[in-house]
Amino acid sequence: MLARIIYKSLRQHAFSTAVTACSIALAGGLLMSVWTIRAEAQKTFTGATGGFDAVLGARGSKLQLVLNALFHVEESTGNIQWKDFLEIQRNANIERAVPIAVGDNFRGYRVVGTLPDLFGTEYAQGKRYAVRPPGRVFDVTAREAVVGSFAAERLDLSRGDKIKPYHGLNYSESSAEETEHEETYVIVGILEPSNTPADRVIWIPLEGLQKMSGHDPKTATEVSAVLVKLKGGSAGAGFLLDQNYNKQGERLTFAWPIARIVTQLFDKIAWFDRVLELVAYLVAIVATGSILASIYNSMNERRREIAILRALGAHRATVFSAIVLESASIAAIGMVAGFLVYGAIMSAVAWIIRAQTGVVIEPLSWHPVLLWAPLGMVALSALAGSVPAWKAYRTDVAANLVPIA
Repeated sequence: MLARIIYKSLRQHAFSTAVTACSIALAGGLLMSVWTIRAEAQKTFTGATGGFDAVLGARGSKLQLVLNALFHVEESTGNIQWKDFLEIQRNANIERAVPIAVGDNFRGYRVVGTLPDLFGTEYAQGKRYAVRPPGRVFDVTAREAVVGSFAAERLDLSRGDKIKPYHGLNYSESSAEETEHEETYVIVGILEPSNTPADRVIWIPLEGLQKMSGHDPKTATEVSAVLVKLKGGSAGAGFLLDQNYNKQGERLTFAWPIARIVTQLFDKIAWFDRVLELVAYLVAIVATGSILASIYNSMNERRREIAILRALGAHRATVFSAIVLESASIAAIGMVAGFLVYGAIMSAVAWIIRAQTGVVIEPLSWHPVLLWAPLGMVALSALAGSVPAWKAYRTDVAANLVPIA
């Protein structure tokens, strides 16, 4: 009986039901997205180390050094000498040390100089950077380039194309002619997607960037940073290097461990997360308030209907339950649509993060909020529905059965 009463009421007030359900869908989708984006972004960024444990660079902020060297955002903290690279490379605790040089771009995508050793790095368990066949890694003595998969896709580049880098990290079409380098690089390979920041970089030989026209000859033997992989991920080795470079030295910065340093970024913007959460909660409260207002305002129209139900034998509790369950049903319908809103928001955010950093978050990954948010919205809506339900509970049967003139 209850199900039939609820169904007829929803159908009779289809327009208001649809509008209210849409507000619930937007509120629920936003609430689920805020929580999932925060959790997924932190998990993905702290894991997107490219297979390295630390970064060695010029004296400065560890966070800035990691963002510049690994995620290819931010400005460089400065250059270090070639001998600094050789010194850490010879360290018995180092499995792999890869120098990089930054400072140029091609249509907004960074051009980074490095050695072929980079492509032999295991960036994830059992996964190494691979070049799409029949491409290959660049020759260090030639003007050749390997392009990350995302950069190649966005710039419409393929093997055999030729490019001329632009000076600086920021591309401006109005000043492109003045900042364009003389050197032409031939693309000899496109990387397979790795879902790491390497996907949005154009890689060229280290010496090619160091000695490119327009660069200061004095920096021709310098590098921007060194990506470091410790033997077995040794915490002891990392601690000793941290002491040597950061506590005892004054020229260089050893950013280790990378995951903990990236976490600092999320700590810095934690206030923004809380603001988004507050906004999401307020939207959820407003949406459930709309259910209360919608049903409450329709109670005058339903008085006679409720009185007839009571006269036919329906108990007060049945009427009360019908209104509460109607509110919960509207919320449930809205939350089903809310998953579509959630999917759209997460897909858009995932695309933006990938475009800006190369890091890929999984838009449809499981998070507990996908369970408690719908249940919470339905429960909150049922609570909001108890107000008009109480009004229905107190409906005077005799007064409302009087024929309408």
